[in-house]
Amino acid sequence: MKKVLLTALAAATLSIALPAAAQNVAIVNGKPVSKARVDMLALQLSKAGRPVPPEMQGQLKDEVIAREIFMQEAQKRGLDATDDFKAQIELARQTILIRELFADWQKANPVTDAEIKAEYDKFAAANGGKEYKARHILVEKEEDAKAVIANLKKGQKFEDLAKKQSKDPGSGANGGDLDWATASSYVPEFAQAMTKLNKGQTTDAPVKTTFGWHVIRVDDVREAQLPKFDDVKPQISQQLQQQKLSTFQDNLRKSAKVE
Repeated sequence: MKKVLLTALAAATLSIALPAAAQNVAIVNGKPVSKARVDMLALQLSKAGRPVPPEMQGQLKDEVIAREIFMQEAQKRGLDATDDFKAQIELARQTILIRELFADWQKANPVTDAEIKAEYDKFAAANGGKEYKARHILVEKEEDAKAVIANLKKGQKFEDLAKKQSKDPGSGANGGDLDWATASSYVPEFAQAMTKLNKGQTTDAPVKTTFGWHVIRVDDVREAQLPKFDDVKPQISQQLQQQKLSTFQDNLRKSAKVE
């Protein structure tokens, strides 16, 4: 009777211990490595945009076991007791805690579709209207610009003169080509002169700006080509999220009592 009782007790003990042991993926130098550590690493990778498929679970297990081996060796050498290690741990703790704060705040304060649409409408209003495909020749003196205009009237090509005489390193080599842009892309004096020109026209007089003297030609005019809302929605959302987070950070700094 006693033998039967002991056998039953041993079986019961084994049935209790097995589930706990089953939660370990390995035992390294006598220390259990729990499956929870594998799951934790998988979760962190997933948060970083690198989800772990089932077929990679074995690699993840190997990684966790390797980390345990290396950590045990580092601890054996006393590296976890050094001031440098403790300082790095504290910095890592601060970084993680701050990151969690910002993530928690953003979760509670998401950017709404209405905010994104309002920002897009603001952009469209500022960049709508007409676009100009213009060329210019930039020179240092007014008399140089007048000479350029005179040569154009004699039949010399605008592109050739731009390549030879323009001081604008960006457009000069391309025959003065400024590509498509709205008037708001330029300084006021340049924009005012350009918008008075029709397609194919060149300024009759030099235009002075802070950069020097310009001779401007408009090659074409069209309605502004704005990106579609759906195409830029993710970028606008990200921008607004960052702006909101920056405001949150600034408010925390302002409200903090720093002595």
